[in-house]
Amino acid sequence: MKQILILIPLIALCATHGTRAAEPASSYPSKPVRMIVGYAPGGGSDIMGRIMGQELIKSLGQQMIVENRAGAAQNIAAEYIAKSPADGYTLFMSSAALGINISLYPKINYHPVRDFAPIALFAISPNLLITHPSLPPKTVKEFVAFAKQYPGKLNYSTSGSGSTQHLSGEMLKVMAGIGIVHIPYRGSAPSMTALLSGEVEFSFNNIPASINYIKAGRLRAISITSAKRSPLLPDLPTMAEAGVPKFETSTWYGLLAPAATPRDIVTKLNNAINTVVKNPEFNKRLAQLGADPVAESPEFFANYLKAEIERWAPVVKASGAKPE
Repeated sequence: MKQILILIPLIALCATHGTRAAEPASSYPSKPVRMIVGYAPGGGSDIMGRIMGQELIKSLGQQMIVENRAGAAQNIAAEYIAKSPADGYTLFMSSAALGINISLYPKINYHPVRDFAPIALFAISPNLLITHPSLPPKTVKEFVAFAKQYPGKLNYSTSGSGSTQHLSGEMLKVMAGIGIVHIPYRGSAPSMTALLSGEVEFSFNNIPASINYIKAGRLRAISITSAKRSPLLPDLPTMAEAGVPKFETSTWYGLLAPAATPRDIVTKLNNAINTVVKNPEFNKRLAQLGADPVAESPEFFANYLKAEIERWAPVVKASGAKPE
């Protein structure tokens, strides 16, 4: 009996430690917050995460430390977040691959809906079809004709298997009936480096990562993948206008937390992000990067993510795309 009496306080102590009350939203954050990016520095997700992080420092009063965990189309970062403490101090700067990977990969060690608490979707951006200037085609029709003349000879770089860049290429392959070769890299920045060096002939990449190179003449943009033209590149036709009907893809940027993160902390972060997005100066910054702002609730983001999963599943199946 004495042994039992001695053990009871220890058991109670362990139980108290395991169910320690979460920090109240009123004092959150009381220390720096980590923002995990699933791609290498310099890419669209990294750029968007850093500019949002800079603004959140002002409203939350704590440092936002951006940490890049690149690889496997952000699966490495997603799995890390899914297993992180649900205390609001480890956030996931995610993009469209989160809605694609569940259809693309035979097995992933997380679920995009079950294992995350969506905080806020804050920007949506189309991709561009860009080529190395040495490639002769200057229009989509010329590009398709060139690819048909040299089947299997054109290589395109992406930020990784399962990215919207990858599936944009697979969609073009199917819709235009051309033979092109996918070369995945560990993020948008190394993908861009490969294109700039002429290691690959073309790529689909977002406006934030591409526009400076286009303006400098180091890359040639021949089309945009959105349903409408961009004010940043008003002379650049959409894929549909350029001869590939119904071709439309875009990527998005948003913050998520581990699933069990307290609702009041999620709400506080959502309010802070939406305040940033509604700031005219931040809106101007997004416009300069070719992105459209979004200021909505966590529920909106949750429903958007579910819709993305449903939208991309048939695209992955029809294209026959596989992780590489």
